[in-house]
Amino acid sequence: MPGKKKPDEKSEKHRNKRPIEQYDHKDKTRINNPPVGLVTPQTDPPITSRKTYEYDPHLDPQLVWAGKKEHTSFEVPTVSLHVHERIDPRTIIEAVRKRNGVSPRPVQGYLFESREENPPLREAVDFYRHAHNWTNRLIAGDSLLVMNSLLEKEGMAGQVQMIYIDPPYGIEYGSNFQPFVNKRMVKDGKDEDLTQEPEMIRAFRDTWELGIHSYLTYLRDRLLLAKELLHDAGSCFVQISDRNVHLVKCLMDEVFGEDNFFTLIPFKTKIPLRTSGLAGICDYLVWYSKEKKQTKFKKLYEDRLLSGSSEYVFVELPDGTRRRMNDAEKQDTSLLPKQSRIFRRLDLTSTGLTPSCVFPVEFEGESYMPTEGKSWKTNKEGMGRLIEQRRLIALGKRLYYVLFFEDYPVTELANLWANTAGGFTETKRFVVETNPVVVQRCMIMATDPGDLVLDPTCGSGTTAYVAENWGRRWITCDSSRVSISLAKQRLMAGLYDFYELAHSDEGVDSGFKYEKVPHVTLVLCPLNN
Repeated sequence: MPGKKKPDEKSEKHRNKRPIEQYDHKDKTRINNPPVGLVTPQTDPPITSRKTYEYDPHLDPQLVWAGKKEHTSFEVPTVSLHVHERIDPRTIIEAVRKRNGVSPRPVQGYLFESREENPPLREAVDFYRHAHNWTNRLIAGDSLLVMNSLLEKEGMAGQVQMIYIDPPYGIEYGSNFQPFVNKRMVKDGKDEDLTQEPEMIRAFRDTWELGIHSYLTYLRDRLLLAKELLHDAGSCFVQISDRNVHLVKCLMDEVFGEDNFFTLIPFKTKIPLRTSGLAGICDYLVWYSKEKKQTKFKKLYEDRLLSGSSEYVFVELPDGTRRRMNDAEKQDTSLLPKQSRIFRRLDLTSTGLTPSCVFPVEFEGESYMPTEGKSWKTNKEGMGRLIEQRRLIALGKRLYYVLFFEDYPVTELANLWANTAGGFTETKRFVVETNPVVVQRCMIMATDPGDLVLDPTCGSGTTAYVAENWGRRWITCDSSRVSISLAKQRLMAGLYDFYELAHSDEGVDSGFKYEKVPHVTLVLCPLNN
């Protein structure tokens, strides 16, 4: 943050401490949605057409619930999406600078939309026929109607790389709606917690009329449209609690096919205080692909923890001697002399037998052979290089490879996320708000900068917020005005980190520059970096 300036400091240098830069997806376009000010019965007549979606009755096995047998198909009205407000932060800030006599700085591009968003009137009233530069969209409306409009009116089938769905965890009133911006706690049966939005009361009554049976129908319909929107390399994440995770898994098997199940990710949500029985401290991400063999996927890594490690228990002291660390040093490595190198041992014998790699090794006056029926992991030349580089250590009657901690200081993230409890960097706005770290991990694994992300369950806008931060395009929607207001405020008031583009002349779609770490390993003896 720039420091406060004295009242008499009016130089341009102090007024321009923070340049305004925004992402620009130059090669992406979107359809011209009608601005609400131009919408009349003549320019945008009511649409009577409906899109019919059908389920495959031959899938087996299937989950069965009340009404499913009769619900083999369903119709969704094809409606228009009207633009009520356009927001371009850079234009706003540059206008203020111009009024204050400060020349605008050259910038990278636009995050919310481009300045060319106001077409000639003849094009503006010809809705859905002209393409504009890409703009991200925050939409107020039912997710089923919005997704159908994206499919039918805007031709976005197969265009979405990632869909993140955070549906209600159950059918209780408190798990579905937050009635006030300044009150996150919602309890069933309390008049003061009743939403002031009549349409939300009606939607709750209609949606959950048959309890869990209605819930399953509600979710299956939206999953089917989500599948239509996904790219063949795309992924769908559904966040759910342990109460209904088994039902959601069955639904997604049916919609996406069990062969397209990618993984189930438990992630920690809270630290238990007082509880009866075994504490429940995690929720789940159910991850399915559109086509598993084509799925876009990148591994995630986190810093490896050294203190308390059960693997890195040896140390090479500055004078070259090697020994096992004591318990105090394992817990606090700062007790070791400076320039000490911590390492672990790796077995040098392979799991199989390669005759050319069976030979005696002379090391520190002793001769060593691989375990009977096995061979060394490298040949004679490779073993010589290991001895030369001081990468061998003898323990008992066996030889081991020395792997220093700095050779690979990160660890691959698996499908158990135990470090996601809490961690909110801002005040929690929504009663069911997701930790941004969870959405961020999904987005980095399944998308690239410039890819399109859809969240039909906006809530407080976490998915859109994370997408803004990582240069992804986004569309999100919610039927609650409270959610839309929270998300809008969060996106407009958010502060985003700066990232260096991999190729600045190609824009954000070229990706970012990432931190690189060494990866030294043993492959046929040479040490690969």
